[in-house]
Amino acid sequence: MRRFTDTLEDGKRQVLVADDELINREILANILADEYDVILAEDGEIAYELIKQNRNTLSLILLDLIMPKIKGLDLLKMLSGDNELKGIPVIVLTSDQDSEVTSLQSGAFDFIPKPYPQPDVIKARISRSIELAEGRQIISATEKDGLTGLYTLEYFYRYCSQYDKFFPAAEMDAICFDVNHFHVLNERFGIEVGSEILKRIATRLTEVFGGQKSFICRKTADTFLVYCPHQDDHSSVADQIANIGDDFQIGIKIRAGVYSCCDKKLDIHSRFDRAKIAADKIRNNYSVFVNYFDEALIDAELFAEQLVDEFPKALESRQFQVYFQPKYDIRGDRPVLSSAEALVRWVHPDLGMISPGAFIPLFEEDGLISKLDEYVWRSVAEHISGWKKRLGISVPVSVNISRAELYDPALVDTLESIARDNGITTSDLVLEITESAYVSDSNQIVDRVKTLRDHGFFIEMDDFGSGYSSLNMISELPIDALKLDMKFIRTAFDKQNDTRMISIVIDIADYLGVPVIAEGVETEEQCLALKKLGCAIIQGYYFSRPVPADDFEKLMIDKKTV
Repeated sequence: MRRFTDTLEDGKRQVLVADDELINREILANILADEYDVILAEDGEIAYELIKQNRNTLSLILLDLIMPKIKGLDLLKMLSGDNELKGIPVIVLTSDQDSEVTSLQSGAFDFIPKPYPQPDVIKARISRSIELAEGRQIISATEKDGLTGLYTLEYFYRYCSQYDKFFPAAEMDAICFDVNHFHVLNERFGIEVGSEILKRIATRLTEVFGGQKSFICRKTADTFLVYCPHQDDHSSVADQIANIGDDFQIGIKIRAGVYSCCDKKLDIHSRFDRAKIAADKIRNNYSVFVNYFDEALIDAELFAEQLVDEFPKALESRQFQVYFQPKYDIRGDRPVLSSAEALVRWVHPDLGMISPGAFIPLFEEDGLISKLDEYVWRSVAEHISGWKKRLGISVPVSVNISRAELYDPALVDTLESIARDNGITTSDLVLEITESAYVSDSNQIVDRVKTLRDHGFFIEMDDFGSGYSSLNMISELPIDALKLDMKFIRTAFDKQNDTRMISIVIDIADYLGVPVIAEGVETEEQCLALKKLGCAIIQGYYFSRPVPADDFEKLMIDKKTV
Protein backbone atom coordinates (compact mmCIF):
# COMPACT_ATOMS: atom_id res chain seq x y z
CA MET A 1 0.00 0.00 0.00
CA ARG A 2 1.41 3.40 -0.98
CA ARG A 3 1.88 5.96 1.76
CA PHE A 4 1.69 9.64 0.96
CA THR A 5 4.10 10.41 3.77
CA ASP A 6 6.92 8.57 2.00
CA THR A 7 9.64 11.03 0.97
CA LEU A 8 12.91 10.89 -0.90
CA GLU A 9 16.32 10.72 0.80
CA ASP A 10 16.58 14.54 0.86
CA GLY A 11 13.33 14.72 2.83
CA LYS A 12 11.44 16.48 0.05
CA ARG A 13 8.09 15.39 -1.32
CA GLN A 14 8.04 14.52 -4.98
CA VAL A 15 5.93 16.37 -7.56
CA LEU A 16 5.45 15.51 -11.26
CA VAL A 17 4.94 18.35 -13.75
CA ALA A 18 3.34 17.06 -16.97
CA ASP A 19 3.11 19.73 -19.67
CA ASP A 20 4.08 19.68 -23.35
CA GLU A 21 5.25 23.33 -23.23
CA LEU A 22 8.91 23.55 -22.18
CA ILE A 23 8.52 27.06 -20.79
CA ASN A 24 5.63 26.00 -18.55
CA ARG A 25 7.62 23.05 -17.20
CA GLU A 26 10.60 25.29 -16.43
CA ILE A 27 8.46 27.95 -14.73
CA LEU A 28 6.84 25.42 -12.39
CA ALA A 29 10.14 23.62 -11.76
CA ASN A 30 11.78 26.89 -10.70
CA ILE A 31 8.87 27.81 -8.41
CA LEU A 32 8.86 24.41 -6.67
CA ALA A 33 12.54 23.39 -6.67
CA ASP A 34 13.32 24.72 -3.19
CA GLU A 35 10.55 22.77 -1.45
CA TYR A 36 9.91 19.76 -3.71
CA ASP A 37 11.77 17.21 -5.77
CA VAL A 38 10.39 17.89 -9.25
CA ILE A 39 10.26 15.42 -12.15
CA LEU A 40 9.13 16.46 -15.63
CA ALA A 41 7.13 14.89 -18.46
CA GLU A 42 6.50 16.42 -21.89
CA ASP A 43 3.64 14.15 -22.98
CA GLY A 44 0.95 11.88 -21.56
CA GLU A 45 2.75 8.56 -22.18
CA ILE A 46 5.93 9.66 -20.41
CA ALA A 47 3.85 11.10 -17.57
CA TYR A 48 1.99 7.79 -17.15
CA GLU A 49 5.23 5.78 -17.07
CA LEU A 50 6.80 8.14 -14.51
CA ILE A 51 3.69 7.96 -12.34
CA LYS A 52 3.83 4.16 -12.30
CA GLN A 53 7.57 4.13 -11.58
CA ASN A 54 7.28 6.61 -8.72
CA ARG A 55 3.88 5.58 -7.33
CA ASN A 56 5.26 5.00 -3.82
CA THR A 57 6.97 8.40 -3.50
CA LEU A 58 4.95 10.68 -5.74
CA SER A 59 3.00 13.18 -3.63
CA LEU A 60 1.27 15.21 -6.35
CA ILE A 61 0.79 15.56 -10.12
CA LEU A 62 0.50 18.88 -11.98
CA LEU A 63 -1.29 17.88 -15.18
CA ASP A 64 -1.81 19.90 -18.32
CA LEU A 65 -4.99 18.94 -20.15
CA ILE A 66 -3.68 19.57 -23.70
CA MET A 67 -0.83 17.10 -24.29
CA PRO A 68 0.22 14.76 -27.11
CA LYS A 69 -0.10 10.95 -27.07
CA ILE A 70 -2.35 10.79 -23.99
CA LYS A 71 -4.52 13.80 -23.28
CA GLY A 72 -4.74 15.14 -19.74
CA LEU A 73 -8.38 14.19 -19.17
CA ASP A 74 -7.79 10.66 -20.51
CA LEU A 75 -4.78 10.27 -18.22
CA LEU A 76 -6.85 11.54 -15.29
CA LYS A 77 -9.48 8.88 -16.00
CA MET A 78 -6.79 6.19 -16.24
CA LEU A 79 -5.45 7.16 -12.84
CA SER A 80 -8.92 7.22 -11.29
CA GLY A 81 -9.53 3.65 -12.45
CA ASP A 82 -6.26 2.27 -11.00
CA ASN A 83 -6.45 1.29 -7.32
CA GLU A 84 -2.70 1.85 -6.86
CA LEU A 85 -2.61 5.28 -8.51
CA LYS A 86 -5.98 6.88 -7.86
CA GLY A 87 -4.94 8.14 -4.42
CA ILE A 88 -2.23 10.46 -5.84
CA PRO A 89 -3.71 13.97 -5.90
CA VAL A 90 -3.85 15.71 -9.30
CA ILE A 91 -4.00 19.48 -9.90
CA VAL A 92 -5.09 20.33 -13.43
CA LEU A 93 -3.31 23.08 -15.39
CA THR A 94 -5.73 24.73 -17.79
CA SER A 95 -6.71 27.98 -19.45
CA ASP A 96 -10.16 26.59 -20.34
CA GLN A 97 -12.61 27.40 -17.57
CA ASP A 98 -15.17 24.97 -19.02
CA SER A 99 -12.70 22.12 -18.41
CA GLU A 100 -12.39 22.86 -14.71
CA VAL A 101 -15.71 21.24 -13.76
CA THR A 102 -15.05 18.23 -15.98
CA SER A 103 -11.60 17.80 -14.39
CA LEU A 104 -12.98 17.91 -10.87
CA GLN A 105 -15.68 15.40 -11.80
CA SER A 106 -13.00 13.12 -13.26
CA GLY A 107 -11.06 13.00 -10.01
CA ALA A 108 -8.86 16.11 -9.93
CA PHE A 109 -8.22 17.66 -6.52
CA ASP A 110 -7.92 21.23 -7.73
CA PHE A 111 -6.93 23.36 -10.73
CA ILE A 112 -4.42 26.13 -11.44
CA PRO A 113 -5.39 28.52 -14.22
CA LYS A 114 -3.18 29.62 -17.05
CA PRO A 115 -1.50 32.05 -17.15
CA TYR A 116 -0.18 31.04 -13.77
CA PRO A 117 -1.01 33.07 -10.66
CA GLN A 118 1.57 34.29 -8.14
CA PRO A 119 4.10 31.61 -7.00
CA ASP A 120 2.78 31.76 -3.43
CA VAL A 121 -0.72 30.91 -4.70
CA ILE A 122 0.64 27.93 -6.63
CA LYS A 123 2.61 26.71 -3.62
CA ALA A 124 -0.39 27.14 -1.34
CA ARG A 125 -2.65 25.11 -3.63
CA ILE A 126 -0.05 22.34 -3.95
CA SER A 127 0.62 22.24 -0.22
CA ARG A 128 -3.09 22.16 0.57
CA SER A 129 -3.78 19.36 -1.92
CA ILE A 130 -0.95 17.20 -0.56
CA GLU A 131 -2.12 17.80 2.99
CA LEU A 132 -5.72 16.82 2.14
CA ALA A 133 -4.57 13.71 0.24
CA GLU A 134 -2.35 12.54 3.11
CA GLY A 135 -5.20 13.16 5.57
CA ARG A 136 -7.52 11.14 3.38
CA GLN A 137 -4.99 8.28 3.31
CA ILE A 138 -4.73 8.29 7.10
CA ILE A 139 -8.52 8.19 7.39
CA SER A 140 -8.70 5.41 4.80
CA ALA A 141 -6.14 3.36 6.73
CA THR A 142 -8.27 3.53 9.88
CA GLU A 143 -11.68 3.16 8.26
CA LYS A 144 -10.85 0.06 6.20
CA ASP A 145 -10.04 -3.43 7.43
CA GLY A 146 -6.53 -4.34 6.32
CA LEU A 147 -7.41 -7.90 5.24
CA THR A 148 -10.70 -7.46 3.41
CA GLY A 149 -10.82 -3.76 2.51
CA LEU A 150 -14.26 -3.47 4.09
CA TYR A 151 -15.17 -0.80 6.63
CA THR A 152 -13.99 -1.23 10.18
CA LEU A 153 -16.76 -1.39 12.76
CA GLU A 154 -16.40 2.19 14.00
CA TYR A 155 -16.64 3.77 10.55
CA PHE A 156 -19.34 1.33 9.49
CA TYR A 157 -21.58 2.51 12.31
CA ARG A 158 -20.78 6.14 11.45
CA TYR A 159 -21.75 5.76 7.80
CA CYS A 160 -24.91 3.80 8.63
CA SER A 161 -26.02 6.51 11.06
CA GLN A 162 -25.19 9.23 8.55
CA TYR A 163 -27.22 7.47 5.85
CA ASP A 164 -30.21 7.32 8.21
CA LYS A 165 -30.04 11.08 8.72
CA PHE A 166 -30.28 11.75 4.99
CA PHE A 167 -32.78 8.96 4.24
CA PRO A 168 -34.92 8.59 7.38
CA ALA A 169 -37.83 6.98 5.51
CA ALA A 170 -35.76 4.26 3.80
CA GLU A 171 -36.56 0.75 5.03
CA MET A 172 -33.29 -0.95 5.92
CA ASP A 173 -32.20 -4.45 6.96
CA ALA A 174 -29.40 -5.16 9.42
CA ILE A 175 -27.70 -8.47 8.64
CA CYS A 176 -25.06 -10.39 10.57
CA PHE A 177 -23.13 -13.09 8.69
CA ASP A 178 -21.13 -15.62 10.73
CA VAL A 179 -18.92 -18.51 9.64
CA ASN A 180 -19.65 -21.61 11.70
CA HIS A 181 -16.63 -22.86 13.65
CA PHE A 182 -14.17 -20.66 11.76
CA HIS A 183 -11.40 -21.39 14.29
CA VAL A 184 -11.59 -25.06 13.26
CA LEU A 185 -10.97 -24.07 9.62
CA ASN A 186 -7.88 -22.14 10.72
CA GLU A 187 -6.59 -25.08 12.75
CA ARG A 188 -7.24 -27.67 10.02
CA PHE A 189 -6.19 -25.77 6.91
CA GLY A 190 -3.98 -22.97 8.21
CA ILE A 191 -4.34 -19.24 8.71
CA GLU A 192 -3.51 -18.45 5.06
CA VAL A 193 -6.47 -20.49 3.82
CA GLY A 194 -8.67 -18.98 6.52
CA SER A 195 -7.64 -15.46 5.50
CA GLU A 196 -8.30 -16.22 1.84
CA ILE A 197 -11.79 -17.48 2.71
CA LEU A 198 -12.51 -14.25 4.60
CA LYS A 199 -11.31 -12.15 1.66
CA ARG A 200 -13.52 -14.08 -0.72
CA ILE A 201 -16.52 -13.68 1.57
CA ALA A 202 -15.85 -9.93 1.58
CA THR A 203 -15.62 -9.91 -2.21
CA ARG A 204 -18.86 -11.86 -2.55
CA LEU A 205 -20.69 -9.56 -0.17
CA THR A 206 -19.41 -6.57 -2.12
CA GLU A 207 -20.61 -8.16 -5.37
CA VAL A 208 -24.06 -8.83 -3.94
CA PHE A 209 -24.60 -5.60 -2.02
CA GLY A 210 -22.11 -3.19 -3.63
CA GLY A 211 -24.53 -1.99 -6.30
CA GLN A 212 -27.11 -1.01 -3.70
CA LYS A 213 -27.08 1.81 -1.18
CA SER A 214 -25.45 -0.58 1.28
CA PHE A 215 -22.63 -0.60 3.80
CA ILE A 216 -20.50 -3.63 4.65
CA CYS A 217 -17.98 -4.24 7.41
CA ARG A 218 -15.91 -6.97 8.95
CA LYS A 219 -16.75 -6.83 12.64
CA THR A 220 -14.46 -9.55 14.00
CA ALA A 221 -12.43 -12.41 12.55
CA ASP A 222 -15.37 -14.24 10.98
CA THR A 223 -18.32 -11.89 11.47
CA PHE A 224 -19.54 -9.52 8.75
CA LEU A 225 -22.25 -6.87 9.03
CA VAL A 226 -24.36 -5.49 6.19
CA TYR A 227 -26.75 -2.54 6.28
CA CYS A 228 -28.85 -2.57 3.13
CA PRO A 229 -32.24 -1.63 1.67
CA HIS A 230 -34.97 -4.02 2.75
CA GLN A 231 -35.41 -7.31 0.89
CA ASP A 232 -38.02 -9.98 1.58
CA ASP A 233 -35.57 -12.85 1.24
CA HIS A 234 -31.81 -13.01 1.93
CA SER A 235 -31.41 -16.81 1.75
CA SER A 236 -29.72 -16.76 -1.67
CA VAL A 237 -26.90 -14.59 -0.30
CA ALA A 238 -25.94 -17.17 2.34
CA ASP A 239 -25.98 -19.86 -0.36
CA GLN A 240 -23.67 -17.83 -2.61
CA ILE A 241 -21.19 -17.25 0.19
CA ALA A 242 -21.23 -20.90 1.26
CA ASN A 243 -20.15 -21.88 -2.27
CA ILE A 244 -16.82 -20.16 -1.64
CA GLY A 245 -15.61 -23.29 0.14
CA ASP A 246 -15.91 -25.32 -3.08
CA ASP A 247 -12.64 -23.87 -4.40
CA PHE A 248 -10.85 -25.22 -1.33
CA GLN A 249 -12.89 -28.45 -1.15
CA ILE A 250 -14.02 -27.32 2.28
CA GLY A 251 -17.58 -27.40 3.58
CA ILE A 252 -18.41 -23.94 4.93
CA LYS A 253 -21.65 -23.03 6.64
CA ILE A 254 -22.51 -19.35 6.69
CA ARG A 255 -25.38 -18.41 8.96
CA ALA A 256 -27.17 -15.10 8.60
CA GLY A 257 -29.25 -13.27 11.15
CA VAL A 258 -31.54 -10.60 9.72
CA TYR A 259 -33.21 -7.76 11.58
CA SER A 260 -35.68 -6.81 8.90
CA CYS A 261 -37.06 -3.27 8.43
CA CYS A 262 -35.09 -1.91 11.35
CA ASP A 263 -36.76 0.23 13.96
CA LYS A 264 -34.73 3.42 13.56
CA LYS A 265 -35.64 4.55 17.05
CA LEU A 266 -33.07 1.99 18.18
CA ASP A 267 -29.41 2.99 17.99
CA ILE A 268 -27.38 1.32 15.27
CA HIS A 269 -25.56 -0.96 17.73
CA SER A 270 -28.84 -2.39 19.04
CA ARG A 271 -30.07 -3.14 15.54
CA PHE A 272 -27.07 -5.31 14.83
CA ASP A 273 -27.28 -6.89 18.29
CA ARG A 274 -30.68 -8.16 17.19
CA ALA A 275 -29.26 -9.49 13.93
CA LYS A 276 -26.52 -11.26 15.92
CA ILE A 277 -29.09 -12.83 18.25
CA ALA A 278 -30.96 -14.20 15.24
CA ALA A 279 -27.74 -15.61 13.74
CA ASP A 280 -26.67 -17.26 17.01
CA LYS A 281 -30.06 -18.95 17.33
CA ILE A 282 -29.17 -21.23 14.37
CA ARG A 283 -25.51 -21.78 15.28
CA ASN A 284 -25.90 -25.54 15.63
CA ASN A 285 -28.72 -26.00 13.13
CA TYR A 286 -27.14 -27.23 9.91
CA SER A 287 -30.38 -27.23 7.91
CA VAL A 288 -31.22 -23.53 8.40
CA PHE A 289 -28.99 -20.80 6.99
CA VAL A 290 -31.00 -17.62 7.55
CA ASN A 291 -32.92 -16.63 10.64
CA TYR A 292 -35.08 -13.55 11.08
CA PHE A 293 -35.25 -11.63 14.32
CA ASP A 294 -38.48 -11.21 16.21
CA GLU A 295 -39.18 -9.78 19.65
CA ALA A 296 -39.54 -13.27 21.14
CA LEU A 297 -35.79 -13.74 20.57
CA ILE A 298 -35.06 -10.71 22.74
CA ASP A 299 -37.28 -12.13 25.47
CA ALA A 300 -35.43 -15.46 25.20
CA GLU A 301 -32.06 -13.71 25.27
CA LEU A 302 -32.99 -11.69 28.35
CA PHE A 303 -34.34 -14.83 30.02
CA ALA A 304 -31.11 -16.67 29.26
CA GLU A 305 -29.03 -13.82 30.69
CA GLN A 306 -31.18 -13.82 33.80
CA LEU A 307 -30.66 -17.56 34.34
CA VAL A 308 -26.90 -17.29 33.93
CA ASP A 309 -26.73 -14.24 36.23
CA GLU A 310 -28.80 -15.93 38.93
CA PHE A 311 -26.96 -19.26 38.78
CA PRO A 312 -24.51 -18.60 41.68
CA LYS A 313 -27.28 -17.49 44.01
CA ALA A 314 -29.49 -20.40 42.96
CA LEU A 315 -26.70 -22.85 43.67
CA GLU A 316 -25.99 -21.33 47.07
CA SER A 317 -29.66 -21.31 48.13
CA ARG A 318 -30.21 -24.87 46.82
CA GLN A 319 -32.89 -23.91 44.31
CA PHE A 320 -31.75 -26.87 42.21
CA GLN A 321 -33.52 -30.06 43.23
CA VAL A 322 -32.57 -33.57 42.26
CA TYR A 323 -35.32 -35.77 40.87
CA PHE A 324 -34.98 -39.52 40.49
CA GLN A 325 -36.27 -41.64 37.62
CA PRO A 326 -36.30 -45.33 38.58
CA LYS A 327 -34.83 -48.09 36.45
CA TYR A 328 -36.42 -51.54 36.59
CA ASP A 329 -34.85 -54.90 35.92
CA ILE A 330 -37.37 -56.79 33.74
CA ARG A 331 -35.53 -60.08 33.39
CA GLY A 332 -37.52 -61.85 36.12
CA ASP A 333 -41.23 -62.59 36.50
CA ARG A 334 -41.85 -59.16 37.97
CA PRO A 335 -40.02 -55.90 37.32
CA VAL A 336 -37.71 -55.00 40.19
CA LEU A 337 -36.35 -51.55 41.06
CA SER A 338 -32.63 -51.83 40.43
CA SER A 339 -31.33 -48.26 40.30
CA ALA A 340 -32.24 -44.71 39.32
CA GLU A 341 -31.03 -41.78 37.27
CA ALA A 342 -30.55 -38.40 38.90
CA LEU A 343 -32.09 -35.50 36.98
CA VAL A 344 -31.84 -31.89 38.05
CA ARG A 345 -34.73 -29.43 38.24
CA TRP A 346 -34.59 -25.71 38.98
CA VAL A 347 -37.33 -24.53 41.32
CA HIS A 348 -37.04 -20.77 40.99
CA PRO A 349 -38.63 -18.64 43.76
CA ASP A 350 -40.26 -16.31 41.21
CA LEU A 351 -40.35 -18.25 37.94
CA GLY A 352 -41.38 -21.61 39.37
CA MET A 353 -40.18 -24.86 37.80
CA ILE A 354 -37.68 -24.20 34.99
CA SER A 355 -37.17 -26.93 32.42
CA PRO A 356 -33.67 -28.43 32.19
CA GLY A 357 -33.87 -27.83 28.43
CA ALA A 358 -33.86 -24.10 29.20
CA PHE A 359 -30.83 -23.95 31.48
CA ILE A 360 -28.61 -26.98 30.79
CA PRO A 361 -27.51 -25.81 27.29
CA LEU A 362 -26.86 -22.32 28.69
CA PHE A 363 -24.65 -23.63 31.47
CA GLU A 364 -22.79 -25.89 29.05
CA GLU A 365 -22.08 -22.91 26.81
CA ASP A 366 -21.01 -20.64 29.69
CA GLY A 367 -18.84 -23.25 31.42
CA LEU A 368 -21.11 -23.47 34.49
CA ILE A 369 -22.19 -27.07 33.96
CA SER A 370 -19.31 -28.53 35.98
CA LYS A 371 -20.40 -26.63 39.09
CA LEU A 372 -23.97 -27.80 38.62
CA ASP A 373 -22.88 -31.41 38.05
CA GLU A 374 -20.81 -31.43 41.23
CA TYR A 375 -23.80 -30.00 43.11
CA VAL A 376 -25.89 -32.92 41.77
CA TRP A 377 -23.20 -35.48 42.70
CA ARG A 378 -23.10 -34.20 46.29
CA SER A 379 -26.88 -34.02 46.57
CA VAL A 380 -27.26 -37.59 45.29
CA ALA A 381 -24.60 -38.84 47.69
CA GLU A 382 -26.43 -37.15 50.60
CA HIS A 383 -29.72 -38.83 49.64
CA ILE A 384 -28.11 -42.28 49.25
CA SER A 385 -26.44 -41.85 52.63
CA GLY A 386 -29.75 -40.82 54.27
CA TRP A 387 -31.62 -43.79 52.80
CA LYS A 388 -28.96 -46.17 54.01
CA LYS A 389 -29.06 -44.79 57.53
CA ARG A 390 -32.83 -44.44 57.87
CA LEU A 391 -34.12 -47.32 55.75
CA GLY A 392 -31.21 -49.71 55.47
CA ILE A 393 -31.74 -49.65 51.69
CA SER A 394 -29.11 -48.94 49.08
CA VAL A 395 -30.08 -48.25 45.48
CA PRO A 396 -27.36 -47.14 43.04
CA VAL A 397 -28.02 -43.80 41.37
CA SER A 398 -26.49 -42.72 38.07
CA VAL A 399 -25.14 -39.20 37.59
CA ASN A 400 -23.92 -37.48 34.46
CA ILE A 401 -20.23 -36.96 33.70
CA SER A 402 -19.55 -34.58 30.82
CA ARG A 403 -16.68 -34.88 28.37
CA ALA A 404 -15.13 -31.69 29.76
CA GLU A 405 -15.17 -33.14 33.27
CA LEU A 406 -13.33 -36.24 32.05
CA TYR A 407 -10.36 -33.98 31.26
CA ASP A 408 -10.25 -32.76 34.86
CA PRO A 409 -7.29 -34.51 36.56
CA ALA A 410 -9.02 -34.07 39.93
CA LEU A 411 -12.21 -35.87 38.85
CA VAL A 412 -11.42 -39.21 40.50
CA ASP A 413 -10.37 -37.57 43.78
CA THR A 414 -13.49 -35.36 43.75
CA LEU A 415 -15.89 -38.29 43.28
CA GLU A 416 -14.09 -40.44 45.84
CA SER A 417 -14.12 -37.66 48.42
CA ILE A 418 -17.87 -37.12 47.85
CA ALA A 419 -18.50 -40.83 48.48
CA ARG A 420 -16.20 -40.88 51.51
CA ASP A 421 -17.68 -37.72 53.05
CA ASN A 422 -21.18 -39.19 52.87
CA GLY A 423 -20.30 -42.68 54.07
CA ILE A 424 -21.24 -44.44 50.83
CA THR A 425 -19.22 -46.62 48.46
CA THR A 426 -18.11 -45.80 44.95
CA SER A 427 -20.42 -48.55 43.70
CA ASP A 428 -23.39 -46.49 44.94
CA LEU A 429 -22.63 -43.84 42.29
CA VAL A 430 -23.13 -44.93 38.69
CA LEU A 431 -21.40 -42.69 36.16
CA GLU A 432 -23.22 -42.00 32.88
CA ILE A 433 -20.84 -41.00 30.07
CA THR A 434 -22.24 -40.28 26.62
CA GLU A 435 -21.08 -42.28 23.63
CA SER A 436 -19.92 -39.09 21.88
CA ALA A 437 -17.49 -38.36 24.75
CA TYR A 438 -15.41 -41.36 23.72
CA VAL A 439 -15.10 -40.37 20.07
CA SER A 440 -12.69 -37.41 20.30
CA ASP A 441 -9.36 -37.88 22.11
CA SER A 442 -10.56 -41.41 22.80
CA ASN A 443 -7.28 -42.65 24.29
CA GLN A 444 -7.19 -39.98 26.98
CA ILE A 445 -10.90 -40.43 27.76
CA VAL A 446 -10.60 -44.22 27.87
CA ASP A 447 -7.66 -44.02 30.26
CA ARG A 448 -9.62 -41.72 32.58
CA VAL A 449 -12.68 -44.01 32.51
CA LYS A 450 -10.53 -47.04 33.22
CA THR A 451 -9.18 -45.25 36.28
CA LEU A 452 -12.72 -44.55 37.46
CA ARG A 453 -13.62 -48.24 37.07
CA ASP A 454 -10.47 -49.25 38.93
CA HIS A 455 -11.75 -47.14 41.84
CA GLY A 456 -15.04 -49.04 41.93
CA PHE A 457 -17.34 -46.80 39.85
CA PHE A 458 -19.90 -48.48 37.57
CA ILE A 459 -19.84 -46.98 34.04
CA GLU A 460 -22.89 -46.65 31.77
CA MET A 461 -22.44 -45.58 28.17
CA ASP A 462 -25.30 -43.10 27.78
CA ASP A 463 -27.15 -42.17 24.57
CA PHE A 464 -25.82 -45.21 22.72
CA GLY A 465 -27.02 -45.11 19.14
CA SER A 466 -26.68 -41.33 18.78
CA GLY A 467 -22.89 -41.19 18.26
CA TYR A 468 -20.41 -42.58 15.79
CA SER A 469 -18.29 -45.06 17.70
CA SER A 470 -17.14 -48.04 15.69
CA LEU A 471 -17.73 -51.64 16.70
CA ASN A 472 -13.99 -52.03 17.17
CA MET A 473 -13.95 -49.05 19.54
CA ILE A 474 -16.91 -50.37 21.54
CA SER A 475 -15.15 -53.68 22.13
CA GLU A 476 -12.25 -51.82 23.74
CA LEU A 477 -14.20 -49.32 25.83
CA PRO A 478 -14.35 -49.69 29.62
CA ILE A 479 -18.12 -49.86 30.16
CA ASP A 480 -20.47 -51.85 32.41
CA ALA A 481 -23.77 -51.14 30.61
CA LEU A 482 -25.08 -49.81 27.29
CA LYS A 483 -27.92 -47.32 27.56
CA LEU A 484 -29.94 -46.89 24.40
CA ASP A 485 -30.70 -43.34 23.34
CA MET A 486 -34.34 -42.33 23.81
CA LYS A 487 -34.67 -41.33 20.14
CA PHE A 488 -33.30 -44.74 19.18
CA ILE A 489 -36.18 -46.36 21.07
CA ARG A 490 -38.79 -44.03 19.56
CA THR A 491 -37.53 -44.68 16.04
CA ALA A 492 -37.63 -48.44 16.58
CA PHE A 493 -41.23 -48.33 17.76
CA ASP A 494 -42.62 -46.01 15.12
CA LYS A 495 -45.38 -47.07 12.71
CA GLN A 496 -43.10 -49.68 11.16
CA ASN A 497 -42.33 -51.17 14.55
CA ASP A 498 -38.89 -52.27 13.35
CA THR A 499 -36.79 -53.41 16.32
CA ARG A 500 -34.04 -55.16 14.36
CA MET A 501 -31.43 -52.53 15.27
CA ILE A 502 -32.23 -52.94 18.96
CA SER A 503 -31.78 -56.67 18.57
CA ILE A 504 -28.35 -56.10 17.02
CA VAL A 505 -27.31 -53.79 19.87
CA ILE A 506 -28.43 -56.35 22.44
CA ASP A 507 -26.36 -58.99 20.65
CA ILE A 508 -23.36 -56.66 20.83
CA ALA A 509 -23.96 -56.10 24.54
CA ASP A 510 -24.21 -59.85 25.11
CA TYR A 511 -20.89 -60.27 23.32
CA LEU A 512 -19.36 -57.63 25.59
CA GLY A 513 -20.98 -59.18 28.64
CA VAL A 514 -22.88 -56.03 29.66
CA PRO A 515 -26.61 -55.39 30.12
CA VAL A 516 -28.69 -53.05 27.93
CA ILE A 517 -30.72 -50.26 29.49
CA ALA A 518 -33.59 -48.88 27.38
CA GLU A 519 -34.48 -45.26 28.08
CA GLY A 520 -37.74 -43.57 27.13
CA VAL A 521 -40.04 -46.62 27.33
CA GLU A 522 -43.62 -45.39 27.47
CA THR A 523 -45.96 -48.31 26.78
CA GLU A 524 -46.52 -51.91 27.89
CA GLU A 525 -46.11 -53.01 24.29
CA GLN A 526 -42.62 -51.51 24.16
CA CYS A 527 -41.69 -53.05 27.50
CA LEU A 528 -42.81 -56.56 26.51
CA ALA A 529 -41.08 -56.32 23.12
CA LEU A 530 -37.81 -55.20 24.72
CA LYS A 531 -38.00 -57.98 27.28
CA LYS A 532 -38.50 -60.51 24.51
CA LEU A 533 -35.44 -59.13 22.68
CA GLY A 534 -33.33 -59.63 25.81
CA CYS A 535 -33.19 -56.08 27.17
CA ALA A 536 -32.27 -56.13 30.86
CA ILE A 537 -33.34 -52.80 32.34
CA ILE A 538 -36.12 -50.33 31.49
CA GLN A 539 -36.38 -46.64 32.26
CA GLY A 540 -39.25 -44.42 31.19
CA TYR A 541 -42.74 -43.09 31.77
CA TYR A 542 -44.21 -46.58 31.54
CA PHE A 543 -42.94 -47.17 35.06
CA SER A 544 -42.45 -43.66 36.40
CA ARG A 545 -41.68 -40.09 35.54
CA PRO A 546 -38.75 -38.46 37.33
CA VAL A 547 -39.95 -37.86 40.89
CA PRO A 548 -38.74 -35.90 43.95
CA ALA A 549 -36.61 -37.71 46.53
CA ASP A 550 -39.55 -38.30 48.92
CA ASP A 551 -41.62 -40.02 46.23
CA PHE A 552 -38.68 -42.14 45.12
CA GLU A 553 -38.16 -43.16 48.73
CA LYS A 554 -41.69 -44.60 48.77
CA LEU A 555 -40.82 -46.73 45.74
CA MET A 556 -37.80 -48.13 47.58
CA ILE A 557 -39.82 -48.93 50.68
CA ASP A 558 -42.39 -50.83 48.62
CA LYS A 559 -40.09 -53.87 48.52
CA LYS A 560 -38.33 -52.47 45.43
CA THR A 561 -41.02 -53.93 43.16
CA VAL A 562 -44.05 -52.83 41.15
